[in-house]
Amino acid sequence: MEYAFSTMIRLLLNWLVSALALLLVALVVPGFEVESFGSAMWAALVIGLLNVTIGWLLQLLALPLTILTLGLFYFVVNAVILYLASAFVPGFRINSFFAAFLGAVVLMLVHFLLRAVL
Repeated sequence: MEYAFSTMIRLLLNWLVSALALLLVALVVPGFEVESFGSAMWAALVIGLLNVTIGWLLQLLALPLTILTLGLFYFVVNAVILYLASAFVPGFRINSFFAAFLGAVVLMLVHFLLRAVL
């Protein structure tokens, strides 16, 4: 019982950190827009669901390119996931693929720093 509660708290905290990271990326990256904290929470949820459902397939298909580029193509896969999420979440817009790519790079850095602090 205690393990399940601890896991649920960790999951909710990770969701909150992801939403905060999206808000911070929206401040830094032009063309990456998040209207409100609620939109950021929905976007974080949709991004997580897309990563769980089709993200693994995209990563598997892109594995040769990811190996060839020493892992840099992984950012392209993340940009595709972000771009797809922006199509589903109102209040979360990405204006170009370049903004999605830059957002994926900055999001990884911000998410890493926020998780290190927490």
